[in-house]
Amino acid sequence: MNAEKFISVFEMFKVAVGPSSSHTLGPWRAAQMCMEPFIANGTIDEIQAIQVLLYGSLAKTGKGHGTDMAVLMGLLGEDPITIDTKLLIPKVNAIKSTKELLIGGKKLIPFNYEQDILFLKDKLLPHHPNALQFVIHLAEKAKTFTYYSIGGGFVESEADLFEYEKLNSKHALNLIQIDVPFNFTTTAELLHWCIKTGLPISEIVKENEKTLLSEIELDTQLASIWNVMQDCVFNGCHTEGILPGGLQVRRRAFDLNKQLLKGATYENIEQWKDLIKKGGTDFKYILDWVSCFALAVNEENASFGRVVTAPTNGAAGVIPAVLFYAILFCDKNNPDAIRRFLLTASAVGTLFKYGATISAAMGGCQAEIGVSSAMAAAALTELLGGNQKQSLMAAEIAMEHHLGLTCDPVGGLVQIPCIERNTMGAIKAITAAQLALQSKPDFALVSLDKVINTMWNTALDMSVKYKETADGGLAIQIPIALAEC
Repeated sequence: MNAEKFISVFEMFKVAVGPSSSHTLGPWRAAQMCMEPFIANGTIDEIQAIQVLLYGSLAKTGKGHGTDMAVLMGLLGEDPITIDTKLLIPKVNAIKSTKELLIGGKKLIPFNYEQDILFLKDKLLPHHPNALQFVIHLAEKAKTFTYYSIGGGFVESEADLFEYEKLNSKHALNLIQIDVPFNFTTTAELLHWCIKTGLPISEIVKENEKTLLSEIELDTQLASIWNVMQDCVFNGCHTEGILPGGLQVRRRAFDLNKQLLKGATYENIEQWKDLIKKGGTDFKYILDWVSCFALAVNEENASFGRVVTAPTNGAAGVIPAVLFYAILFCDKNNPDAIRRFLLTASAVGTLFKYGATISAAMGGCQAEIGVSSAMAAAALTELLGGNQKQSLMAAEIAMEHHLGLTCDPVGGLVQIPCIERNTMGAIKAITAAQLALQSKPDFALVSLDKVINTMWNTALDMSVKYKETADGGLAIQIPIALAEC
Protein backbone atom coordinates (compact mmCIF):
# COMPACT_ATOMS: atom_id res chain seq x y z
CA MET A 1 0.00 0.00 0.00
CA ASN A 2 1.29 3.48 -0.83
CA ALA A 3 2.62 5.25 2.24
CA GLU A 4 0.06 8.06 2.35
CA LYS A 5 -3.01 5.87 1.99
CA PHE A 6 -3.53 4.08 5.28
CA ILE A 7 -6.21 5.46 7.59
CA SER A 8 -6.20 3.72 10.95
CA VAL A 9 -9.37 2.95 12.88
CA PHE A 10 -7.97 5.34 15.49
CA GLU A 11 -7.96 8.13 12.94
CA MET A 12 -11.65 7.51 12.23
CA PHE A 13 -12.45 7.24 15.95
CA LYS A 14 -10.64 9.96 17.90
CA VAL A 15 -11.38 11.14 21.42
CA ALA A 16 -12.39 14.78 21.17
CA VAL A 17 -14.05 17.68 22.94
CA GLY A 18 -17.31 18.95 21.46
CA PRO A 19 -18.94 20.43 19.60
CA SER A 20 -17.21 19.90 16.23
CA SER A 21 -14.39 17.77 14.86
CA SER A 22 -13.70 20.18 11.99
CA HIS A 23 -14.28 23.41 13.94
CA THR A 24 -13.06 22.37 17.39
CA LEU A 25 -10.78 19.33 17.32
CA GLY A 26 -9.07 20.24 14.03
CA PRO A 27 -8.19 23.84 15.02
CA TRP A 28 -7.13 22.58 18.46
CA ARG A 29 -4.73 20.12 16.85
CA ALA A 30 -3.55 22.77 14.38
CA ALA A 31 -2.62 25.07 17.27
CA GLN A 32 -0.72 22.24 18.93
CA MET A 33 1.06 21.48 15.64
CA CYS A 34 2.03 25.13 15.30
CA MET A 35 3.57 25.21 18.78
CA GLU A 36 5.35 21.85 18.56
CA PRO A 37 8.48 22.94 16.63
CA PHE A 38 9.02 25.94 18.91
CA ILE A 39 8.76 23.72 21.98
CA ALA A 40 10.95 20.99 20.46
CA ASN A 41 13.63 23.45 19.33
CA GLY A 42 13.62 25.39 22.58
CA THR A 43 12.70 28.61 20.75
CA ILE A 44 9.29 29.27 22.29
CA ASP A 45 10.78 32.13 24.35
CA GLU A 46 11.42 33.99 21.09
CA ILE A 47 7.68 34.37 20.44
CA GLN A 48 6.49 37.89 21.28
CA ALA A 49 2.88 37.71 20.11
CA ILE A 50 0.41 35.53 18.18
CA GLN A 51 -2.53 36.36 15.96
CA VAL A 52 -5.09 33.78 14.81
CA LEU A 53 -6.88 34.25 11.49
CA LEU A 54 -9.99 32.16 10.80
CA TYR A 55 -11.38 31.87 7.27
CA GLY A 56 -14.52 30.66 5.54
CA SER A 57 -16.67 28.25 7.50
CA LEU A 58 -14.39 28.49 10.55
CA ALA A 59 -15.07 32.23 10.61
CA LYS A 60 -18.81 32.05 9.91
CA THR A 61 -19.71 29.39 12.48
CA GLY A 62 -16.54 29.36 14.58
CA LYS A 63 -17.93 31.00 17.71
CA GLY A 64 -20.91 28.66 17.89
CA HIS A 65 -18.62 25.69 17.26
CA GLY A 66 -16.02 26.76 19.83
CA THR A 67 -13.22 27.35 17.33
CA ASP A 68 -11.86 30.28 19.31
CA MET A 69 -11.84 28.18 22.48
CA ALA A 70 -10.12 25.33 20.64
CA VAL A 71 -7.23 27.36 19.27
CA LEU A 72 -6.64 28.93 22.67
CA MET A 73 -6.53 25.52 24.33
CA GLY A 74 -4.13 24.25 21.67
CA LEU A 75 -1.86 27.24 22.09
CA LEU A 76 -1.88 26.71 25.86
CA GLY A 77 -0.69 23.14 25.31
CA GLU A 78 -3.86 21.50 26.62
CA ASP A 79 -4.94 18.20 25.08
CA PRO A 80 -8.58 17.33 24.20
CA ILE A 81 -8.10 13.75 25.40
CA THR A 82 -7.06 14.67 28.93
CA ILE A 83 -8.33 18.18 29.71
CA ASP A 84 -11.00 18.57 32.37
CA THR A 85 -13.85 19.79 30.16
CA LYS A 86 -15.39 21.70 33.08
CA LEU A 87 -12.38 24.04 32.97
CA LEU A 88 -12.70 25.01 29.30
CA ILE A 89 -14.88 28.08 29.68
CA PRO A 90 -13.08 29.33 32.84
CA LYS A 91 -9.74 29.06 31.02
CA VAL A 92 -11.06 31.06 28.07
CA ASN A 93 -12.57 33.68 30.36
CA ALA A 94 -9.25 34.00 32.22
CA ILE A 95 -7.42 34.69 28.95
CA LYS A 96 -10.01 37.31 28.00
CA SER A 97 -9.82 39.07 31.36
CA THR A 98 -6.05 39.01 31.89
CA LYS A 99 -5.22 39.56 28.20
CA GLU A 100 -2.38 37.09 28.59
CA LEU A 101 -1.73 33.64 27.11
CA LEU A 102 0.69 31.04 28.47
CA ILE A 103 1.72 29.41 25.19
CA GLY A 104 2.81 25.82 25.39
CA GLY A 105 2.45 26.13 29.14
CA LYS A 106 5.86 27.85 29.10
CA LYS A 107 5.89 31.43 27.80
CA LEU A 108 3.48 34.18 28.86
CA ILE A 109 2.65 36.61 26.05
CA PRO A 110 0.15 39.47 25.76
CA PHE A 111 -3.05 38.37 24.02
CA ASN A 112 -6.12 40.50 23.37
CA TYR A 113 -8.97 38.17 22.45
CA GLU A 114 -10.91 40.86 20.55
CA GLN A 115 -7.90 41.87 18.44
CA ASP A 116 -5.84 38.69 18.16
CA ILE A 117 -8.50 36.23 16.96
CA LEU A 118 -9.96 37.49 13.70
CA PHE A 119 -13.07 35.95 12.11
CA LEU A 120 -12.59 36.72 8.41
CA LYS A 121 -16.06 35.70 7.24
CA ASP A 122 -15.74 37.03 3.70
CA LYS A 123 -12.34 35.53 2.96
CA LEU A 124 -11.34 32.03 1.83
CA LEU A 125 -8.07 30.22 1.33
CA PRO A 126 -7.91 28.02 -1.78
CA HIS A 127 -7.45 24.47 -0.47
CA HIS A 128 -10.42 24.04 1.89
CA PRO A 129 -13.23 26.14 3.45
CA ASN A 130 -11.94 25.37 6.97
CA ALA A 131 -8.70 27.35 6.96
CA LEU A 132 -6.78 29.04 9.75
CA GLN A 133 -3.47 30.83 10.10
CA PHE A 134 -1.22 31.56 13.03
CA VAL A 135 0.88 34.69 12.65
CA ILE A 136 3.83 34.23 15.01
CA HIS A 137 5.60 37.48 15.86
CA LEU A 138 9.24 36.97 16.75
CA ALA A 139 11.75 39.62 17.82
CA GLU A 140 12.62 40.82 14.32
CA LYS A 141 10.12 39.16 11.98
CA ALA A 142 6.78 37.41 11.72
CA LYS A 143 6.07 33.93 10.38
CA THR A 144 2.71 32.68 9.15
CA PHE A 145 1.66 29.05 9.51
CA THR A 146 -1.38 27.88 7.53
CA TYR A 147 -3.54 24.85 8.34
CA TYR A 148 -6.70 23.28 6.99
CA SER A 149 -9.17 21.37 9.16
CA ILE A 150 -10.52 18.94 6.58
CA GLY A 151 -13.15 17.10 8.63
CA GLY A 152 -13.18 14.45 11.34
CA GLY A 153 -10.30 16.12 13.18
CA PHE A 154 -7.88 15.58 10.28
CA VAL A 155 -5.51 18.50 9.74
CA GLU A 156 -3.30 19.44 6.80
CA SER A 157 -0.57 22.06 6.92
CA GLU A 158 0.16 24.22 3.91
CA ALA A 159 3.87 23.39 4.17
CA ASP A 160 3.18 19.66 3.92
CA LEU A 161 0.61 20.25 1.18
CA PHE A 162 3.25 21.87 -0.98
CA GLU A 163 5.52 18.86 -0.62
CA TYR A 164 2.75 16.35 -1.26
CA GLU A 165 1.40 18.21 -4.27
CA LYS A 166 4.80 17.69 -5.89
CA LEU A 167 4.14 13.96 -5.44
CA ASN A 168 0.60 14.29 -6.90
CA SER A 169 -0.92 12.95 -3.71
CA LYS A 170 -4.62 13.61 -3.12
CA HIS A 171 -4.89 12.02 0.31
CA ALA A 172 -4.78 13.54 3.78
CA LEU A 173 -1.30 14.36 4.89
CA ASN A 174 -1.42 13.25 8.49
CA LEU A 175 -2.27 9.67 7.70
CA ILE A 176 -0.02 6.93 9.00
CA GLN A 177 2.77 6.09 6.57
CA ILE A 178 3.07 2.32 6.52
CA ASP A 179 2.53 -0.62 4.21
CA VAL A 180 -0.42 -2.83 5.16
CA PRO A 181 -1.35 -6.28 3.81
CA PHE A 182 -4.74 -5.33 2.34
CA ASN A 183 -4.66 -2.19 0.23
CA PHE A 184 -8.11 -0.70 -0.36
CA THR A 185 -9.36 2.77 -1.17
CA THR A 186 -12.55 1.69 -2.96
CA THR A 187 -15.37 -0.72 -2.21
CA ALA A 188 -14.30 -2.89 -5.14
CA GLU A 189 -10.80 -3.23 -3.70
CA LEU A 190 -12.12 -4.02 -0.22
CA LEU A 191 -14.49 -6.63 -1.61
CA HIS A 192 -11.63 -8.14 -3.64
CA TRP A 193 -9.68 -8.82 -0.46
CA CYS A 194 -12.75 -10.18 1.32
CA ILE A 195 -13.42 -12.64 -1.51
CA LYS A 196 -9.78 -13.61 -1.91
CA THR A 197 -9.23 -14.30 1.80
CA GLY A 198 -12.73 -15.22 2.90
CA LEU A 199 -12.34 -12.76 5.77
CA PRO A 200 -15.15 -10.47 6.93
CA ILE A 201 -14.57 -6.73 6.65
CA SER A 202 -13.67 -6.44 10.32
CA GLU A 203 -10.86 -8.99 9.95
CA ILE A 204 -9.45 -7.22 6.90
CA VAL A 205 -9.20 -4.02 8.94
CA LYS A 206 -7.85 -5.92 11.93
CA GLU A 207 -5.00 -7.42 9.90
CA ASN A 208 -4.07 -3.96 8.60
CA GLU A 209 -4.10 -2.53 12.13
CA LYS A 210 -1.86 -5.34 13.36
CA THR A 211 0.88 -3.86 11.19
CA LEU A 212 0.95 -1.05 13.75
CA LEU A 213 -0.18 -2.72 16.96
CA SER A 214 -0.18 -6.10 18.61
CA GLU A 215 -3.57 -7.75 18.83
CA ILE A 216 -3.68 -7.08 22.56
CA GLU A 217 -2.86 -3.40 22.03
CA LEU A 218 -5.49 -3.15 19.32
CA ASP A 219 -8.15 -4.73 21.51
CA THR A 220 -7.21 -2.49 24.44
CA GLN A 221 -7.40 0.69 22.39
CA LEU A 222 -10.70 -0.29 20.78
CA ALA A 223 -12.11 -1.03 24.23
CA SER A 224 -10.94 2.40 25.36
CA ILE A 225 -12.73 4.06 22.43
CA TRP A 226 -15.92 2.18 23.28
CA ASN A 227 -15.63 3.15 26.94
CA VAL A 228 -15.53 6.84 26.00
CA MET A 229 -18.57 6.38 23.74
CA GLN A 230 -20.41 4.47 26.45
CA ASP A 231 -19.61 7.02 29.14
CA CYS A 232 -20.79 9.78 26.82
CA VAL A 233 -24.18 8.08 26.35
CA PHE A 234 -24.55 7.47 30.09
CA ASN A 235 -23.52 11.02 31.02
CA GLY A 236 -25.87 12.49 28.44
CA CYS A 237 -28.77 10.45 29.77
CA HIS A 238 -28.13 11.70 33.29
CA THR A 239 -27.53 15.41 32.73
CA GLU A 240 -30.40 17.87 32.52
CA GLY A 241 -30.61 21.56 31.76
CA ILE A 242 -30.20 24.00 28.90
CA LEU A 243 -27.50 23.68 26.25
CA PRO A 244 -24.99 26.57 26.05
CA GLY A 245 -24.92 29.06 23.22
CA GLY A 246 -28.05 31.13 23.57
CA LEU A 247 -30.66 29.07 21.71
CA GLN A 248 -32.16 27.88 25.00
CA VAL A 249 -32.36 24.30 23.72
CA ARG A 250 -33.47 21.97 26.51
CA ARG A 251 -31.74 18.63 26.94
CA ARG A 252 -34.16 15.79 26.16
CA ALA A 253 -32.20 12.59 26.81
CA PHE A 254 -32.45 13.07 30.59
CA ASP A 255 -36.24 13.25 30.56
CA LEU A 256 -36.61 10.45 28.02
CA ASN A 257 -34.30 8.17 30.01
CA LYS A 258 -36.26 8.85 33.20
CA GLN A 259 -39.59 8.29 31.47
CA LEU A 260 -38.55 5.00 29.83
CA LEU A 261 -37.16 3.58 33.09
CA LYS A 262 -40.32 4.58 34.98
CA GLY A 263 -38.47 5.81 38.04
CA ALA A 264 -36.33 2.69 38.52
CA THR A 265 -33.13 3.18 40.54
CA TYR A 266 -29.63 1.93 39.78
CA GLU A 267 -26.09 2.60 40.93
CA ASN A 268 -23.92 2.24 37.84
CA ILE A 269 -23.89 1.92 34.07
CA GLU A 270 -24.12 -1.88 34.06
CA GLN A 271 -27.24 -1.86 36.24
CA TRP A 272 -28.68 0.83 33.97
CA LYS A 273 -28.08 -1.30 30.87
CA ASP A 274 -29.65 -4.33 32.55
CA LEU A 275 -32.79 -2.34 33.32
CA ILE A 276 -33.03 -1.15 29.72
CA LYS A 277 -32.66 -4.67 28.40
CA LYS A 278 -35.33 -6.02 30.78
CA GLY A 279 -37.81 -3.47 29.43
CA GLY A 280 -38.67 -5.71 26.51
CA THR A 281 -38.50 -5.66 22.74
CA ASP A 282 -41.55 -3.62 21.83
CA PHE A 283 -40.82 -1.63 18.64
CA LYS A 284 -41.74 1.73 20.14
CA TYR A 285 -39.66 1.02 23.25
CA ILE A 286 -36.57 0.18 21.16
CA LEU A 287 -37.14 3.18 18.89
CA ASP A 288 -37.33 5.51 21.89
CA TRP A 289 -34.11 4.12 23.35
CA VAL A 290 -32.14 4.40 20.09
CA SER A 291 -33.26 8.03 19.87
CA CYS A 292 -32.36 8.58 23.51
CA PHE A 293 -28.84 7.20 23.04
CA ALA A 294 -28.20 9.43 20.02
CA LEU A 295 -29.66 12.52 21.71
CA ALA A 296 -27.51 11.90 24.78
CA VAL A 297 -24.24 11.88 22.85
CA ASN A 298 -24.92 14.99 20.84
CA GLU A 299 -26.24 16.93 23.81
CA GLU A 300 -22.95 16.14 25.51
CA ASN A 301 -21.15 17.22 22.33
CA ALA A 302 -23.06 20.51 22.24
CA SER A 303 -22.04 21.12 25.86
CA PHE A 304 -18.28 20.89 25.19
CA GLY A 305 -18.28 17.34 26.55
CA ARG A 306 -15.91 14.52 25.65
CA VAL A 307 -17.02 12.43 22.67
CA VAL A 308 -15.52 10.21 19.97
CA THR A 309 -15.44 11.39 16.36
CA ALA A 310 -17.56 8.85 14.48
CA PRO A 311 -16.41 9.98 11.99
CA THR A 312 -17.09 13.55 13.18
CA ASN A 313 -18.32 15.25 16.34
CA GLY A 314 -21.51 16.49 14.71
CA ALA A 315 -22.39 12.88 13.81
CA ALA A 316 -20.94 11.32 16.97
CA GLY A 317 -24.25 9.92 18.23
CA VAL A 318 -25.16 7.58 15.38
CA ILE A 319 -22.59 4.81 15.88
CA PRO A 320 -22.88 4.62 19.70
CA ALA A 321 -26.68 4.54 19.42
CA VAL A 322 -26.64 1.69 16.90
CA LEU A 323 -24.00 -0.21 18.86
CA PHE A 324 -26.05 0.16 22.04
CA TYR A 325 -29.00 -1.20 20.03
CA ALA A 326 -26.93 -4.24 19.02
CA ILE A 327 -25.71 -4.83 22.57
CA LEU A 328 -29.01 -4.41 24.39
CA PHE A 329 -31.59 -5.61 21.88
CA CYS A 330 -29.68 -7.99 19.57
CA ASP A 331 -27.77 -9.98 22.21
CA LYS A 332 -24.33 -8.70 21.11
CA ASN A 333 -23.01 -7.72 24.52
CA ASN A 334 -19.49 -9.09 24.25
CA PRO A 335 -16.07 -7.51 23.60
CA ASP A 336 -15.53 -9.30 20.28
CA ALA A 337 -18.79 -7.98 18.84
CA ILE A 338 -17.95 -4.43 19.91
CA ARG A 339 -14.49 -4.65 18.32
CA ARG A 340 -15.90 -6.06 15.07
CA PHE A 341 -18.51 -3.30 14.93
CA LEU A 342 -15.90 -0.54 15.28
CA LEU A 343 -13.50 -2.13 12.78
CA THR A 344 -16.17 -2.61 10.11
CA ALA A 345 -17.54 0.90 10.64
CA SER A 346 -14.04 2.29 10.27
CA ALA A 347 -13.56 0.57 6.91
CA VAL A 348 -16.66 2.23 5.49
CA GLY A 349 -15.64 5.60 6.89
CA THR A 350 -12.28 5.40 5.13
CA LEU A 351 -14.01 4.61 1.83
CA PHE A 352 -15.93 7.88 2.07
CA LYS A 353 -12.84 9.80 3.10
CA TYR A 354 -10.91 8.45 0.11
CA GLY A 355 -13.73 8.79 -2.43
CA ALA A 356 -15.56 11.89 -1.22
CA THR A 357 -15.33 13.80 2.07
CA ILE A 358 -16.31 13.65 5.74
CA SER A 359 -16.33 17.44 6.04
CA ALA A 360 -19.69 19.25 6.19
CA ALA A 361 -17.93 22.39 5.02
CA MET A 362 -17.10 20.50 1.82
CA GLY A 363 -20.13 18.27 1.41
CA GLY A 364 -22.98 19.32 3.67
CA CYS A 365 -24.47 17.06 6.33
CA GLN A 366 -24.52 14.09 3.95
CA ALA A 367 -20.78 13.99 4.67
CA GLU A 368 -21.37 13.68 8.41
CA ILE A 369 -24.71 12.09 9.34
CA GLY A 370 -24.85 10.28 5.98
CA VAL A 371 -21.39 8.77 6.39
CA SER A 372 -21.94 7.84 10.03
CA SER A 373 -25.21 6.14 9.14
CA ALA A 374 -23.50 4.16 6.38
CA MET A 375 -20.71 3.15 8.76
CA ALA A 376 -23.17 1.99 11.42
CA ALA A 377 -25.34 0.13 8.89
CA ALA A 378 -22.42 -1.91 7.56
CA ALA A 379 -21.15 -2.71 11.06
CA LEU A 380 -24.57 -3.78 12.33
CA THR A 381 -25.13 -5.97 9.27
CA GLU A 382 -21.91 -7.88 9.92
CA LEU A 383 -22.81 -8.36 13.59
CA LEU A 384 -26.25 -9.72 12.65
CA GLY A 385 -24.75 -12.35 10.36
CA GLY A 386 -24.63 -10.55 7.04
CA ASN A 387 -21.88 -11.33 4.58
CA GLN A 388 -19.41 -8.81 3.19
CA LYS A 389 -21.60 -7.86 0.22
CA GLN A 390 -24.63 -7.37 2.44
CA SER A 391 -22.63 -5.16 4.81
CA LEU A 392 -21.51 -2.94 1.95
CA MET A 393 -25.04 -2.94 0.55
CA ALA A 394 -26.32 -1.70 3.91
CA ALA A 395 -23.82 1.17 3.77
CA GLU A 396 -24.99 2.02 0.26
CA ILE A 397 -28.65 2.03 1.31
CA ALA A 398 -27.97 4.26 4.31
CA MET A 399 -26.05 6.85 2.30
CA GLU A 400 -28.38 6.75 -0.68
CA HIS A 401 -31.12 8.14 1.54
CA HIS A 402 -28.96 10.91 2.94
CA LEU A 403 -27.78 12.23 -0.43
CA GLY A 404 -28.10 16.00 -0.66
CA LEU A 405 -28.54 16.54 3.09
CA THR A 406 -27.45 20.09 3.85
CA CYS A 407 -25.55 21.50 6.81
CA ASP A 408 -27.46 24.52 8.12
CA PRO A 409 -26.72 24.95 11.84
CA VAL A 410 -28.96 27.52 13.50
CA GLY A 411 -26.85 30.20 15.15
CA GLY A 412 -23.71 28.40 14.03
CA LEU A 413 -24.30 25.86 16.83
CA VAL A 414 -24.23 22.07 16.54
CA GLN A 415 -27.73 21.85 18.06
CA ILE A 416 -30.54 22.53 15.59
CA PRO A 417 -31.01 20.45 13.47
CA CYS A 418 -27.82 18.49 14.23
CA ILE A 419 -28.83 16.70 17.45
CA GLU A 420 -32.08 15.29 16.06
CA ARG A 421 -30.35 14.32 12.82
CA ASN A 422 -28.27 11.84 14.79
CA THR A 423 -31.45 10.03 15.82
CA MET A 424 -32.54 9.89 12.18
CA GLY A 425 -29.12 8.62 11.09
CA ALA A 426 -29.22 5.85 13.68
CA ILE A 427 -32.70 4.68 12.73
CA LYS A 428 -31.85 4.75 9.03
CA ALA A 429 -28.75 2.66 9.74
CA ILE A 430 -30.82 -0.01 11.49
CA THR A 431 -33.37 0.00 8.67
CA ALA A 432 -30.63 -0.23 6.05
CA ALA A 433 -29.08 -3.21 7.84
CA GLN A 434 -32.42 -5.01 7.96
CA LEU A 435 -33.06 -4.35 4.27
CA ALA A 436 -29.60 -5.61 3.32
CA LEU A 437 -30.00 -8.75 5.42
CA GLN A 438 -33.19 -9.57 3.52
CA SER A 439 -31.67 -8.80 0.10
CA LYS A 440 -29.40 -10.39 -2.48
CA PRO A 441 -26.62 -7.87 -3.20
CA ASP A 442 -25.76 -9.51 -6.55
CA PHE A 443 -29.06 -8.20 -7.91
CA ALA A 444 -28.53 -4.64 -6.70
CA LEU A 445 -28.17 -1.99 -9.40
CA VAL A 446 -26.37 0.56 -7.21
CA SER A 447 -23.00 -0.15 -5.60
CA LEU A 448 -21.44 1.63 -2.64
CA ASP A 449 -18.71 3.01 -4.91
CA LYS A 450 -21.35 4.59 -7.16
CA VAL A 451 -23.10 6.14 -4.17
CA ILE A 452 -19.80 7.53 -2.83
CA ASN A 453 -19.08 9.04 -6.23
CA THR A 454 -22.61 10.45 -6.37
CA MET A 455 -22.20 11.94 -2.91
CA TRP A 456 -19.02 13.71 -3.98
CA ASN A 457 -20.62 15.05 -7.17
CA THR A 458 -23.58 16.24 -5.11
CA ALA A 459 -21.17 17.99 -2.76
CA LEU A 460 -19.52 19.76 -5.68
CA ASP A 461 -22.92 20.90 -7.00
CA MET A 462 -24.28 21.98 -3.60
CA SER A 463 -24.52 25.70 -2.93
CA VAL A 464 -21.89 26.88 -0.47
CA LYS A 465 -24.60 28.39 1.74
CA TYR A 466 -25.66 24.84 2.66
CA LYS A 467 -22.16 23.80 3.73
CA GLU A 468 -21.78 24.69 7.43
CA THR A 469 -21.88 28.43 6.90
CA ALA A 470 -25.21 29.21 8.65
CA ASP A 471 -26.02 31.25 5.52
CA GLY A 472 -28.91 29.07 4.31
CA GLY A 473 -31.60 26.56 5.18
CA LEU A 474 -32.91 26.48 8.74
CA ALA A 475 -30.11 28.77 9.87
CA ILE A 476 -31.71 31.80 8.20
CA GLN A 477 -35.25 30.92 9.30
CA ILE A 478 -34.46 31.50 12.97
CA PRO A 479 -33.75 35.22 13.59
CA ILE A 480 -30.82 35.10 16.00
CA ALA A 481 -27.21 36.22 16.01
CA LEU A 482 -24.34 33.75 15.97
CA ALA A 483 -23.79 32.44 19.46
CA GLU A 484 -20.81 33.40 21.56
CA CYS A 485 -18.58 30.74 23.16
